Amino acid sequence: MKTKRVKHILEKIKTVKIAVYGDFCLDAYWILSPEGSEVSVETGLRAQAVKRHYYTLGGASNIVANLAALAPAEIRVIGAIGDDIYGRELTAQLVRLNADTTSLVVQKEDFDTAAFAKRYLGDEEQPRIDFGFCNIRSKQTDDAILAGIGNALETCDAVIFNQQVPGSLNNDDFIDAANTLFDEFADRIVLFDSRHYSDRFTNVHRKTNDIEAALLNGVNARIDDVITIADIKTYAQNLYDKSSKSVFVTRGARGILTVDAEGIHHAPGVQLLKKIDTVGAGDTTISALGLCLAAGVAPAEAAQFANLAAAVTVQKLFQTGTASSEEVLEISKDADYIYQPELAEDRRQARYIEGADIELCTQRDALELGCIEHAVFDHDGTISTLRQGWEAIMEPVMIKAVLGDHYSQADETLYHKVRNRVCDYIDKSTGIQTIVQMEALVEMVGEFGIVGAEQILDKHGYKTIYNHALIAMVAERVGKFKAGTLDINDFTIKGAVDFLKTLKERGVKLYLASGTDRGDVVNEATVLGYADLFDGRIYGAVGDVAKYSKKMVLEKIVSENDLKGPQLAVFGDGPVEIRQCRKCDGIAIGLASDEIRRWGLCVEKRTRLIKAGAHIIIPDFAQTGQLSKLLFGQ
Repeated sequence: MKTKRVKHILEKIKTVKIAVYGDFCLDAYWILSPEGSEVSVETGLRAQAVKRHYYTLGGASNIVANLAALAPAEIRVIGAIGDDIYGRELTAQLVRLNADTTSLVVQKEDFDTAAFAKRYLGDEEQPRIDFGFCNIRSKQTDDAILAGIGNALETCDAVIFNQQVPGSLNNDDFIDAANTLFDEFADRIVLFDSRHYSDRFTNVHRKTNDIEAALLNGVNARIDDVITIADIKTYAQNLYDKSSKSVFVTRGARGILTVDAEGIHHAPGVQLLKKIDTVGAGDTTISALGLCLAAGVAPAEAAQFANLAAAVTVQKLFQTGTASSEEVLEISKDADYIYQPELAEDRRQARYIEGADIELCTQRDALELGCIEHAVFDHDGTISTLRQGWEAIMEPVMIKAVLGDHYSQADETLYHKVRNRVCDYIDKSTGIQTIVQMEALVEMVGEFGIVGAEQILDKHGYKTIYNHALIAMVAERVGKFKAGTLDINDFTIKGAVDFLKTLKERGVKLYLASGTDRGDVVNEATVLGYADLFDGRIYGAVGDVAKYSKKMVLEKIVSENDLKGPQLAVFGDGPVEIRQCRKCDGIAIGLASDEIRRWGLCVEKRTRLIKAGAHIIIPDFAQTGQLSKLLFGQ
């Protein structure tokens, strides 16, 4: 979704009047002291000590918080709370958000405010303590709530109907009366999301997930079942056909599938490199969807906007966060999307051009081929393998930086927790500048908090440690090449140099763009004998991310040459260059080669390159003839 369109939607949201019915909850965060408290004289048991505690809005309350962050004209609250300390804190926070709490009913008996006490010891959440799970809502309370819903349907642009707490809608008369209202105001927008009563409500727009969609279709699905995209489409379409109102199926990192009068649409998930916390992401999503629908935004576009908002929220750790207008606008400027996750994770779905190992990830007629005039190549892993194995060098550097003096003594649980975090980041950041990876390492060291502040290096310090080990390996390989012990075929992907020459003979302008320092890129391309094919158009890191990135290189090429998307092709083995190519509307060719053999498919690379947006996947450049024929439409 373009930033200009996001800005337009945010402006429209400012005029929206919206109401929320649901389970209004409070999230209590109790940060425990590892030392504990005193031993109780009465019980002989050591008490737990709360070092710090704070309270945030949860459940439907957090939906209100998310709505407020996007600044609509009016927010109304409809629901029930208890006459207790949690209810008073919850109301005070809602009032601070300028929400109208006139229809927030205080039931004095048989009702406790829903509250979730989340106890943390370090960064590990302990068993939660829940309040308000034994409530009995009175008829008087139900009648007041129904009156509030009816008024909102008459006077607001949309109503969000949300249910999360088990047993909170156990009154059949209330459900029947609510459905009667939804039928009476069938032309109004009611966005519905219920964990336990989805099958009891009709005439509503639905937000659901894949498992819930299956259950609503009579399928006995379990929470750990994998629902195929084909089945999800069928289930969502069936739900739409029953009401002729939009259906949104949220799929986590895989995005949102939407069904409306125009058909089935898919809004891709957003790729994030940082550690994430998905708590509250659903609240952000339904808030954004509700506001967009109320503002007259088409359902498919509303899903795209909601994905951006949720991507902001999940990056806020240890809180049920919100996404402000400014934050949504900012993330839209350079969002990285996850494309075709089903295809990426299941090689059985691969489709190849006849007689070749060239995989088409997009329908051939959807690609405007035959127009390529400029081709940008990543270097390491795409052409050269001099640096093959850099990941195995970076991994221990990062792990040691995070663990510090605890590296040798860390227990297996901590060690593998750090290692998994490091490996996940390295996998996702392949192709990015080393200095940016080291910036992330500095953040990661702080995130784990194991190393004292005096031991933490800056990004340049960590890069020096990494480069020292890497350059030693590269120098040894270059020495063997110069001595004639090994030749060009031992340090390049099969067919790469010949393919470069083929493109140059066709008059295609070639560019080399690497995340490695520029001096090293020029030197290594010169040593291996193909630097002259680029006519000086070799780019690499210069130590300042403000002055160089692959994004800047691609945007410069497109701008200076006034290119239309298909006139640009990008070849790379890392997600970074593939994503940037998609943002420039170019042809993205993912090089998923086994760098050790220097030919043949690396399945892990294929997965991450398709998710990054590759139109075409090749295992190497061995099939130059077929690849040229495909790309140039001959």
